[in-house]
Amino acid sequence: MSQERIYCLAWSRVNGVGSILVDRLIQHFGSLAAAWTADEQALLAIDGIGLQSVIKIVESRAQIDPQQLLATHAIDNPNWWARTDTDYPRLLAEIPSAPSILYYRGQVALAENRGEVPAIAIVGTRSPSEYGKKWARQIATLLAQNGFTVVSGLAQGIDAAAHSACLEAGGRTIAVVGTGVNLVYPPQHHELATAIAQQGLIVSEYVANTSPDRAHFPARNRIIAGLSRVTIVIDAPTKSGALITAYQANDFGRDVYVLPGSIDNPNSIGGLGLLTRGAQPILGLTHLLELLATIPQLDPHRQLDIFADRQPEIGTGVTTAAILPPPPIDVDPELQPIWLLITDDPIGLDELVSNSQLPVAMVSSILLQLELLGLVTQLPGMRYQR
Repeated sequence: MSQERIYCLAWSRVNGVGSILVDRLIQHFGSLAAAWTADEQALLAIDGIGLQSVIKIVESRAQIDPQQLLATHAIDNPNWWARTDTDYPRLLAEIPSAPSILYYRGQVALAENRGEVPAIAIVGTRSPSEYGKKWARQIATLLAQNGFTVVSGLAQGIDAAAHSACLEAGGRTIAVVGTGVNLVYPPQHHELATAIAQQGLIVSEYVANTSPDRAHFPARNRIIAGLSRVTIVIDAPTKSGALITAYQANDFGRDVYVLPGSIDNPNSIGGLGLLTRGAQPILGLTHLLELLATIPQLDPHRQLDIFADRQPEIGTGVTTAAILPPPPIDVDPELQPIWLLITDDPIGLDELVSNSQLPVAMVSSILLQLELLGLVTQLPGMRYQR
C-alpha cells in the first residue's frame, strides 16, 4: 500500500481539513506524507490557513497514528479508494469537493472509474407520481440497454424505481448512500441494496456503521452529480434534494436534463423551474438518446492532476447564475451556524469547518442548501460569499 494512500486516510481524520486543503498540502509539500511532519510555521505558509486553524490541525494530527489508524480502519472498511489512488473514480476526482476517501461495496468496474463507461444520474422525489415512476423506469431501462451506468441515491420513489429498472434490464447501477456502505437506509431497501451490490456498486464517503443523518443526504448528492456525465431530474418539487443534485451538476460543468411534468403537479414545479433556467427537456426516449449522443468524449490520454485547479472537462452545463432561484425571506435555523459565518468577503470551506467546529460533511451539506436557496455563491477554490 502506498504511503500517500495511508496519509490520505490520516488527513481525512484531521479536524478542519477538507479536500481543498488536502490539495494545497500536496501542492505545497509534494506529498501528504511530507505534510504530516510539517510544523506550525510550515503550515502557516499555505495560502488560506490562519494561525488558529493551524493550531487546531496540529492538535488533531497529534492524536492520530497513521499506521495504527490504517490497521483499525481496515477491520470494518476493507474496500476504499483514496483520492490520490489511480483507481479513484475519475470524474468524481475532478470536482472541488471530492471526498478524500470513498468507500465501496459490490462489483468494481475500472472502465467505469476511468470514465470509459458513461454514468447517468436519475434523481427525483421520494413521493413520485405514477407518471414519474413510469418514466424513471423507462429511462433507466433505456440507459441500461444502451450501455450506460445508472447512478442514484437508494432513496424511496424515483431512486428506487431507477435502480430496480436498471437491474431488471441487466445493467449496472451505482447507489450513493448517506450511511456506511454496510448499512441500508431505508431498511425496506435491503433486498434492493443486496441486488445492487451483486450487479453494481454501493459507495459512500462515510465509514462503516455510520447511521443515517439528515445532513448526510444533501451532502451525498454532490457525489451523485460528480460521478455522472448527466443528471436527469424526474418529479422534483421546489425543495427537493434532486434540485441540489442538479445545481451541483451544473456547478461541476455537467449537463442537466429534465423530464417535463404537469404544472398541476407540485412535484413538477422544481423541474419546470430548471427548464426555464436552461436545463434540457427530455421529449421522449429517442430524443434522450439523441441528447446523450452529443456528450463529448473523454480524452483517454489525459491524466488528472489533483494538484491543479479543477477545470470541468465535459458537458456544457447551464450557467450557475441562471439556475439560482430567488432567495427566501427566512433562513432555516439548521442552516444558521454556517450562514452567519458567511459575509460579502469570500471565505474558504476549510475555514468554515474550522470556525464552526462542525464535520466537513455537515458544512458541505449546509452550503449546498444555502446555494440552492440562492443565499450564497461559490467562488473558485471552494470559497463562498453572500
